[in-house]
Amino acid sequence: MAKKETNQNLPSQADIDKYKMLEKLLSSIYVEMKEFSKKKPDEPLNKFKVKNINRVLEQIKEIMKEEPTNEFLDLLDEESLPSNSDSILIIAQFHASMAQFRSKYYRDYLSGLGSHIWTTQEEPIEF
Repeated sequence: MAKKETNQNLPSQADIDKYKMLEKLLSSIYVEMKEFSKKKPDEPLNKFKVKNINRVLEQIKEIMKEEPTNEFLDLLDEESLPSNSDSILIIAQFHASMAQFRSKYYRDYLSGLGSHIWTTQEEPIEF
């Protein structure tokens, strides 16, 4: 039987609002970096790209701090400047972690009617 989440282990509504914004940003970054990786996989990113990508990744790590996947989420190294292919690997891990987060807390609320709801500290819906 699955272990029940306590309210403290659930994300807050503020976390969900931030998640929704970051999910769109990460998807955009993922698509762009995937294209760069296809064209020039071994070309290193510049500092500007690493800094901007890390701004998004840092906020995702903060939301994921209580999730088991958090220990596998690393930021891009600003000193060594990773290649396009290395960066897409890291970004894909964040992408997968966010998908897992969504599947854990976003549920079909009214079965078959297409209504969905996030379970949060403020609204701890039991499923």
